[in-house]
Amino acid sequence: MNPAMWISKTGVQAQDAKLQAIANNLANVNTVGFKRDRVVFEDLFYQVEQQPGTQRADNTLSPSGVQLGNGTHMVGTQKVFTTGSLQTTSQQLDVAITGNGFLQVRRPNGEAAYTRAGQLQMDANGILINAHGLPLVPQITVPVNATAITIGENGMVSATVPGNTGATELGQLTLTHFVNPTGLVALGENLFQESAASGTPTEGRPGEGALGKLKQGALEGSNVQVVEEMVDMIAAQRTYEMNTKVLSAADNMLQYLAQAAR
Repeated sequence: MNPAMWISKTGVQAQDAKLQAIANNLANVNTVGFKRDRVVFEDLFYQVEQQPGTQRADNTLSPSGVQLGNGTHMVGTQKVFTTGSLQTTSQQLDVAITGNGFLQVRRPNGEAAYTRAGQLQMDANGILINAHGLPLVPQITVPVNATAITIGENGMVSATVPGNTGATELGQLTLTHFVNPTGLVALGENLFQESAASGTPTEGRPGEGALGKLKQGALEGSNVQVVEEMVDMIAAQRTYEMNTKVLSAADNMLQYLAQAAR
């Protein structure tokens, strides 16, 4: 069997995986807080027929040796955590994170999850929840008769409550930071989960240390750049075609050898 066929097969599989990531990025171009995926490849092991520096019969040293590659494969995917563009919504419970950090929510099983999507709402008890109905951590409850809810850059949530003088503080929103956010597990529904690769979460007030600030009445859009994805898609398609051409060429060579052997 011609090794070029197996090598081209790995190239076709690699471009197929890349195209899947591009398709997911383009599908989520309007998803609030979405972070684009990037596929990481590496070359496979090499068939070393002659080591570099090997002494040859004429007492000279081989300057480069003979090393034949065996293709490529996908080693992983990475989330690119660059900040998306801010979209002004003028909704008092919408918050965008400008800088590093995640809002923490509590899942039904009690485990913590993290999100960049700040489409906050209130449930029947006045508890602040995300768009999927998960309560924020720390939990903040808004009184029924509260009006003019304000979320400061530092995460302080306050509102006007009849009978109280001035603004009433309702609670403090915090942000969570990870040393390696690309190591977070993507759960879908705009949620991420801590993993051994992400490191332990560090919680703090917005604006402190490496944490970003909150902007009320705005949302962070997807960081997917449509033009870049389209260029990558065209490049992946052309690379796919070239690998299939190598498959055809290797097949034609085998066919020629088979006919010559008859």
